[in-house]
Amino acid sequence: MKGRGFLKRRIVDPIVRLLRQGISPEKVSLGLACGIMIGVFPVVGVTTVLCTIVAIIFRLNLPAIQLVNYLVYPLQFALLIPFFHFGDWLFGVEPLPFSAQELVALFKADFWGAVRQLWDTTLRAIAAWSLVCLPAVAALYFAFTPLLRRLKFSRAST
Repeated sequence: MKGRGFLKRRIVDPIVRLLRQGISPEKVSLGLACGIMIGVFPVVGVTTVLCTIVAIIFRLNLPAIQLVNYLVYPLQFALLIPFFHFGDWLFGVEPLPFSAQELVALFKADFWGAVRQLWDTTLRAIAAWSLVCLPAVAALYFAFTPLLRRLKFSRAST
């Protein structure tokens, strides 16, 4: 159960501390949902800045939103190709014939050349992400809020 201890220490305990500090389950929920969705934004290297902006605008806990952003970092890479394909499909464009490994090799060989080659694809992926973002944030928010309310009250009684 070593993994369970890690999850409890790194995820559950910080969330419980936020709830004990008086941050509402709704605010924590919104921070988690935004951190997840911004964390999978299909442009590598900008999610920290985007999370900071969203945390300031909505007065969310910055360390919490950044923690979630960093935790979903592997998911960002896993969803790059699907967002690229979804964006290409939305705009009726033939998808680029790259696998994830070929994409990594392309960036390693010539980073700026890869950026230029993928610029339009990336813009279409951002459009695709934009369509998914708000409904996903809402779904995550409504899923997390009752769980966090229970967590707050169950931890308060112990």
